[in-house]
Amino acid sequence: MTESVTGTVYLVGAGPGDPGMITVRGVACLAKADVVLYDYLANPLILSHARPGADLVCVGKHGKTKIWTQVEINNELVRLAQQGKTVVRLKGGDPAVFARGAEEAEVLADHGLAFEIVPGVTAALAAGSCAGVPITHRDTASAAALVTGQQQEGATEPIDYAALARFPGTLVFYMGVTTIDEWTGGLLAAGKRPDTPVALIRRCSLPDQQTVLCTLETAAERLRSTGLRPPVVVIVGEVVQLAPKLSWFDRRALFGRRILVTRPAHQAAGLAEPLQELGAEVLFQPAIEISDPADWSPVDAALLQLEKFDWLVFSSVNGVHATLGRLKAVGRDLRALGRSKLAAVGAATGAALRGYHLEPDVIPERFIAEELAAALAADAAGKRYLLLRASRGREVLAETLVAAGAVIEQVVVYQSSDLAEPDGQIAADMASGRIDWVTVTSSAIARSLFAMFGDRLQQTKLASISPQTSSVLRELGLQPAAEAVQYDMPGVVQAILTAEKASRPTKP
Repeated sequence: MTESVTGTVYLVGAGPGDPGMITVRGVACLAKADVVLYDYLANPLILSHARPGADLVCVGKHGKTKIWTQVEINNELVRLAQQGKTVVRLKGGDPAVFARGAEEAEVLADHGLAFEIVPGVTAALAAGSCAGVPITHRDTASAAALVTGQQQEGATEPIDYAALARFPGTLVFYMGVTTIDEWTGGLLAAGKRPDTPVALIRRCSLPDQQTVLCTLETAAERLRSTGLRPPVVVIVGEVVQLAPKLSWFDRRALFGRRILVTRPAHQAAGLAEPLQELGAEVLFQPAIEISDPADWSPVDAALLQLEKFDWLVFSSVNGVHATLGRLKAVGRDLRALGRSKLAAVGAATGAALRGYHLEPDVIPERFIAEELAAALAADAAGKRYLLLRASRGREVLAETLVAAGAVIEQVVVYQSSDLAEPDGQIAADMASGRIDWVTVTSSAIARSLFAMFGDRLQQTKLASISPQTSSVLRELGLQPAAEAVQYDMPGVVQAILTAEKASRPTKP
């Protein structure tokens, strides 16, 4: 008789919102899951850690999909585990802190199913850290109490407001927006000081985090007047007085700015990450996509004759990876490059070569084709150059080298093509002026963006990577609001920072 095999359920805490706050263990569980059942409070970017082909099921997102009942979720976890599936139940915050993880674990235990509870960063800790309100402090708060603002009807232990009013430390209320009159009133009636400091913190750890400082007596009125909606965590206690001094999250240079990164998907992170570190909310809309050339045979023929070239010239990071990645297909390796010198158009392209343990012989001080051409042209007469390029681009490099007496050969090592349509939400945000900046990191991207959005780009500010890209934008009737001095991704970030600083009103 064959013994039936059951699966395992991982109850994983997704953290408070920032996708970087999920634990390493949580990521490992997602990577092996067959099915992920996730809450609407779990940042959907975390789902990128799920393995390809996993079934991703949202069990409740207001206004978009059916909100599953807890009984339905419990039954689904049992059903999937009994089928032998590996399941991740992805929950906002920590599964064991006001997230009903205990109920789900009990059901699994009652059915004899294997499960693991994977902790997450709970909202109280994240809100305190991101808003500059540590929930404990050596001088003012030696204890902290986590309190639900939504107690189940008929609970065996109703909230004891008298005990909480006497509590010698910090109170943190979860899910207390709709019941704020009840719990603030309960604390005040029990003798809690009306002027007790309070912080209302919405969407903690996310780029649109909001913090409202008030007192226990004014908290309900302030919540209504500011229009704060869930998710909100409320911190009550003397530690709140530290917020003006310790707040750092909303003081970052690009906090509150929404910036559209338009590079190809596989290259977006290199620009997105520094912007996010500076507090920006980064949106993604690739304007072009990179793919293999339609015909590899010209590339292969060149790779089989590398010995005849004095110089190999790489005009992009994509060109480096496409070229060197193709060597194996023709039965060669890096030794085939031994005779040739290497030229890179800029620092990023040079870094890509170093990733293959190849040191470029020439990188111009300014990262544009004209500068690379000038650096090579002085000694170009009679030399043979192989230009490894995209399917489209300017001819300035080839023309300059030919004029200098070089013999050149060009091969297309990757295809660059425009995306036809933008994401619907991105298009709506662009039309309504809800995007503060759009990064424009090549002439091809400039033209593709104009084809996508047209004059709607007048609703935002454009950050150009170089004078050449700015020239193309102006040809299209668009005026860049910032232009990089250094023609690379750090230069684009710095250009936005400089423009933002200049736009701020000067203090009297």
